[in-house]
Order: sequence, then C-alpha cells, then structure tokens
Amino acid sequence: MECTLNARSGNDRSVNAQSGNNRLDNAQHGSAQSPAIALKLWDRTDKPMLLRAVGTAGIAIIVLLMEVLVPTAIWMIAAVTAAGLVYGCWPIIIEAWHDIRNRHMSMDLSMLIAIAAAAAIGQWTTSLLIAVFVLAAEILEDLCMDSGRDALSSLMAFLPNTVTVVSHDGTTKALALDDVLKGMVVRITPGDRIPVDGLVISGVSELDQSRITGESALVAARKGSEVYAGSVNQQGALEVRVTGVGEDSSYGRIIETVREAQNSQAPVQKLADRMATALVSLAVVGAFVTWLLTRDLTSAIDVIIVAGACGIAAGTPLAMLACIARSARSGAYVKDGMHMQRLSTIDTVIFDKTGTITKGMPSVVAVHATAGMSEHDLLAVAASAEVNSEHILGRAIVDAARQRSLDIAPVESFSYRPGYGIEAVVMKEPVSVGSIDTLDATDRHSVAAAFNGQATTMVYVTVKGSYVGSIEIEDAVRSSAESAIARLKSMGKRTVMLSGDREEVARHIAQLTGIDEYHCNLKPEQKLDRIEEMQSQGRQVAMIGDGVNDAPALTKADVGIAMGSGTDIAQESSDAVLISSDMNDLARLFSVAQQGRRVIAFNFIGTIVIDVAGMVLAGFGFLTPLLAALVHVGSESAFILNSARLLRARRHEQRFD
Repeated sequence: MECTLNARSGNDRSVNAQSGNNRLDNAQHGSAQSPAIALKLWDRTDKPMLLRAVGTAGIAIIVLLMEVLVPTAIWMIAAVTAAGLVYGCWPIIIEAWHDIRNRHMSMDLSMLIAIAAAAAIGQWTTSLLIAVFVLAAEILEDLCMDSGRDALSSLMAFLPNTVTVVSHDGTTKALALDDVLKGMVVRITPGDRIPVDGLVISGVSELDQSRITGESALVAARKGSEVYAGSVNQQGALEVRVTGVGEDSSYGRIIETVREAQNSQAPVQKLADRMATALVSLAVVGAFVTWLLTRDLTSAIDVIIVAGACGIAAGTPLAMLACIARSARSGAYVKDGMHMQRLSTIDTVIFDKTGTITKGMPSVVAVHATAGMSEHDLLAVAASAEVNSEHILGRAIVDAARQRSLDIAPVESFSYRPGYGIEAVVMKEPVSVGSIDTLDATDRHSVAAAFNGQATTMVYVTVKGSYVGSIEIEDAVRSSAESAIARLKSMGKRTVMLSGDREEVARHIAQLTGIDEYHCNLKPEQKLDRIEEMQSQGRQVAMIGDGVNDAPALTKADVGIAMGSGTDIAQESSDAVLISSDMNDLARLFSVAQQGRRVIAFNFIGTIVIDVAGMVLAGFGFLTPLLAALVHVGSESAFILNSARLLRARRHEQRFD
C-alpha cells in the first residue's frame, strides 16, 4: 500500500539569515586585503601579453607623432605601423590562421580583418589602438578565467607537499607526497593536514573532517579508525597506514571531480559558440552590404570592428566555471557543466527521508516483544540477523544491542531485499527483520492497528515465520532542513519527499519541515515510478538521497544529488555531491545555478542588442573606427565582468577557502 498526500504546512516560514557560522575568514573581505589582492592580480597577469599591449600602445603614440610632425613620410609611417601591428597582433594572427585552417569564422579572424583594413585605408594610429584594445580584453578575459579556477587551486594547495614516513625500524624521513605508496606508515603531528586515506595504527586524537564530510564536530581517532585525506589533526600524534593516496584518496576524488567539471562543456556553451560565430558572420556580411550600398569603406570596416561576440563566447564558459567554483567553495561538487546548467532549470526537488532530511543517525527508542519473548531476546535476535547489514536501520539495531551488552549470534546466511528488509538464518532458525510487508496478512492487520498514529519507524521481526515483536526507531530531522526547504520554496520550487516509511512518520516529517508533498510506503521501484510520473508532467526533477537504494532514483532524475555522508554507490550514481550535512548548502547550490542562468541570459541578450545596434549605426556612418573599437571592447569587457561577478561568493556561502 502506498499513500500520497499534501503536507499541511502551517504558517509561511521565512528563511533566517545564517550568521556567525564561522565559514569565512572575515579578514578576506576587509580593506586591509587590498594590497594583497592587487599583488595577486599582478601575479596572475599574463606578463608577455601585457608587455605586448604596452609596446603596441607606445608604437601607436610614435605613429601619431609622425602623422602630426611628418605627415608626408607615408612609407615610413606605414612601415612603423606594419611592424607595430605584427608585434601587437601576433597572438591574434596565430589564432586567426588556426581558424582559417579549420574553416571557422571567429572573433580573432574578424578583428584581424578589421585591423588590417583600417591600416590599409590609412587609419594608422586607429589600427594600432584597436590592437591595444583587443590585447587588453584578452588580458582581462584571462584574469577572469584564472580566478574561476581558484577553487581547484585552493583544493590542491590544501594538502602538504611532503609527509613524514615511518620506516620499519622506527626512523622517520621526509618524503614528497607524490612518492608515498599504499602500505607505508606516515606520522601526523597535531595541527597537520592529513595527506592520505588510511588506518590509524597508533595514537589517539580528534580530527576536523569538515572538508570531506561537512560535519563541523570533531571526530575521535584511535587505533583502527579510518582517516581521510583533507582532514586536520587537532590534538595527539597519529601513525597512519596508507590505504589511499593522490587520486585514490577521498580528497583526490574531490579534486578530480572539480577538475573534470571545469574542463567540461555545458550545452549552453556550445550555443554560445554558435551564436558568436553567427554574429561574426553577420558582421562580415553587413560590412559587405554596407560597402555595396554606400561605397564607404570606412563604414564597412566599422561594421566589422563594432561586433563583439566575446561577451558570450568567453562570458558563458566563465559563468559556468564561476558557478562550479563557487559551489565547490561552499561544499557542493557538481560533476560537469551540463548538470550545473540543468540545476538552473529544476522546478521540483525530491528528497529521500532517512539520511537526507533526517540526520541518518537513527536510534532504538522502544522494543515491543510478544508474549513468550523478552525485549532483550528480541533485540538480540534482530541484531544477530542485521549484523552484516549496511542499512542504516540495521546498524541502529546492532548498536542498541551492543550498548546493552547483548550476545550477537553468528549468522549462517543473509539476504537483503530492498524495500522489505533482510532474511537470515540465526542459530539454525530463519529470521526476518523489516517492514510490515514481511508479515502475513493476520499479523499485518494486528500490528498496524496497534501502532497506528505513532510517528516513529517500526521494524518488525519474525522467527520461523511467526511474528515475535517490533522495534521502534527514531531519526531526528536535520536542524537545517526547515530553513533550506523554505528557501527552496521561495525560489518557486516544489518540494517532495519519497519515503518507504509509514504515513504517520512521513506526515510528521513533512509537517516539521514544510515539505509541499509526500509519498509514503514506497519501495525503491515505486520511487522511480513517482519520478517518471513527475517528469511526464513536464517537471524538471532533482533527487537528493544518500543510500544504496537511492541510486536508481538518483540516476533517473534530471539531476541526482548525493549527500556526502551517503554511500559510495549513491555518490557514483549522482551528478553532484553535497559534501556538507547542512541542507542550506543545497539551497545555495540551486541559488548559484539560477544566478548563473540569469547572468548568461543577460549576456546573450545584451550582446545581440549592442552588436545589432552598433552595426546599424556603423553602417550609416555614425561611428568612427576608434569609437567602434571602444564599443566593441567596452561591451565585451562589461559582459565578461558580469560573468566574473559570480566568482565572488557571499560571506555566508564560503566554506572551504
């Protein structure tokens, strides 16, 4: 049986500002950082390109003086101009030649044609100044794109370059991280950043694993504990046997995800390339038509000069790169540009319940045994059956038994059926632990009546086919769930919860969090049916989950988002990973994607309007070559800077800088 109801959410919930969360070093935003920022920009600047621009500007001044002082020395002026253009335009010439060989009309090729044409009609100084403007725009574009790669650079720079390796005889030596191999033992002193995945073989400490799991609470580490690259050792010294290093470590996989995402191309980028080519081609055709109608070569050249398609050709990939980088800094890793683009179109956000909306740390709150069996015996037999289970409820049962020091018997066989539960043979007796569907019709009816109305998860136990009792489990809702869902709703997104739990539990969670709609008593395949149904209605669906049984739904959704605390299978099946357990980061991810979409749309529309208007004005002779170049470079720079705005995260967004 499954149910579908709309959750009644009381009063409208407002999203409170999240302040004082210590996610960002405030000094990064202070005016005292201005010299450091200027130095950083200078370090990033393409020095050869800057030198070329300055040199070309100097030659332009010389040519201007020659035109004023010796206007009759035409050949000398032409020779100096030609030398200046070859020097200044050499990078453009190389790119243009590449485009010619590939039969591709590009901005570089059209600008080279315009510069050469301006020089050919005697606009010596103007042709050189246009070259300077183009070089300046190239420098600006490179600076912005380089800033967009900061997320990857900061991730890579976090790990130490060298580590302390402990030899078999107990001696230590420093070794480059790249030379560390699996099986080696490394020593981690207090305050060190852990460079590898591994197992603690000696020492006791506490670790900050927020970069990997998003959890701000320190995690205890002792002999036998797993540690992850990217964590920070807080107190005691540890010796760790390496199980993963570099790309094989958890941190390395995060870095590789961001790298692949930054190198990917979203569909909108391909559209931008086609649009840029169309605008350049239109400018060339417009110039030819202008010359045919007016016989004014200067106006025809102005038509080519004024058309600036780099606002979308460069601004679009920069916007996508900025969105990916900004999301990464707040702990959400989108695997490629296509899915970042899809995130901006999502109108329905679907949540799994356990481990997503709830904390994923359920605990046993009550044990209800039937006559003839004690509560301790019931919990012991259920824990014995669940001891090999990876399901979060099974682990809660095993933990409860161990906390009570109950004996856990060996399991002779074990099988798991998603949506139902587990079957095992314990002490030569068949045992099942799972949902109400594991019971026969008579028992199902009686227990349903007994526990009707309770907002806790019930797990039912049978031995040799007979119902022997139930275990009541509760999982607290994440503190950030209500505010995150309210923010998603304020963005116009419909929120839905899919749960395999009973209606009472699902309704209770939906009312606590303000979720619009919930579906309960669902098996994994029925969750897929719900997603397909919503997609058939024209909805763009994102699915957020954390478990093995969520993997098919994550794959089916338009965008699948896995919780960082979830299983490896869920993360591999997803299109994005939310490292943090703070669900407000999910709302921020959608917000960043929508901002990117708005910026790209503005750049598209603005570029088309300015280019078409500029070409019309140039065709009627209202623009000089120099003014056309200023319009070209000015609009192009404005749209690139508009995309670069996305690089600057708001204070509350930044988690990992």
